[in-house]
Amino acid sequence: MNPQAKLTSTMSLILGTTITISSNHWMMAWTGLEINTLAILPLISKSHHPRAIEAATKYFLTQATASTLLLFSSMTNAWFTGQWDITQLTHPTSCLLLTTAISMKLGLAPFHFWFPEVLQGSSLTTGLLLATAMKLPPITLLLLTSHSLNPTLLVLLAVTSAALGGWTGLNQTQIRKILAYSSISHLGWMTITLIYSPKLTLLTFYLYCLVTTTIFFTMNTTKTLKLSTMMTAWTKIPSLTAALMLALLSLAGLPPLTGFLPKWLIIQELTKQEMTPTATIITLLSLLGLFFYLRLAYCATITLPPNSTNFMKLWRTNKPVNIITTTFMILTLSLLPLSPMTLTIT
Repeated sequence: MNPQAKLTSTMSLILGTTITISSNHWMMAWTGLEINTLAILPLISKSHHPRAIEAATKYFLTQATASTLLLFSSMTNAWFTGQWDITQLTHPTSCLLLTTAISMKLGLAPFHFWFPEVLQGSSLTTGLLLATAMKLPPITLLLLTSHSLNPTLLVLLAVTSAALGGWTGLNQTQIRKILAYSSISHLGWMTITLIYSPKLTLLTFYLYCLVTTTIFFTMNTTKTLKLSTMMTAWTKIPSLTAALMLALLSLAGLPPLTGFLPKWLIIQELTKQEMTPTATIITLLSLLGLFFYLRLAYCATITLPPNSTNFMKLWRTNKPVNIITTTFMILTLSLLPLSPMTLTIT
């Protein structure tokens, strides 16, 4: 891809995100989301592969539909209340339309079908942007309007996302699709506590971005896209592959790793709100995700390919691991003891 075009797309992404998260008027927020959508399209389709073009088309159609719903929601609210302020969303129909629009933008179930396909058609770097940075503006809009949204609807969307994200990720062999379904499942955890503790939703999002970034960086370093290639990639950088196993377990939410912190706090918050049955259901649904994380971890470090299979033996690389990947990996594995400080900051 042309460096000037890549720089333009990247700067537009930063601009669109900044406009949306700093605006208090619906038109400005919508403008930022549109800039984001148009800026990411060249990055998705840059390989000129039919699957990449298909992914870009699906992404554009879904995001355009969601933006239309969001604009319609804000106009309806302005028509009945005379308010364009984001925090003044009070009309019930507008709240329902906004929840639908943001769910489509984020990939919350049952509006999640586009996300795995788009992630599968993108490169690992673009996939990382789609799974983390592109979710920040919609999450911000959800946080700003959280006091107006329907709690029952949000809990229903959250439990559905956790269930479908777990079930549909079980039989996948493509790592990008597995990470997409993992993202859908984590979005369920973020949504379920949105009304009761918006700061906790934001903390969960930050830690999810941290762990997911680490895994994408590691996959990019070892050039791994499928489970079959992951089984033979351990010879490249054994230490990084071993750390990858722990990062995957952190994403699953196992103690004493960083990923356990948001799940622990969310379960505690739901129990405080006397929603123990909901907390129990979403905790049991997270076991589905744990299965495919364990499967990935097993493929990454424990399995040795059988000698009868013909495969290309990978040479161990002498290239040192990127310092950014190393830093993210350390944070992914060791932030749990710092949880009191983390909670104080947020």
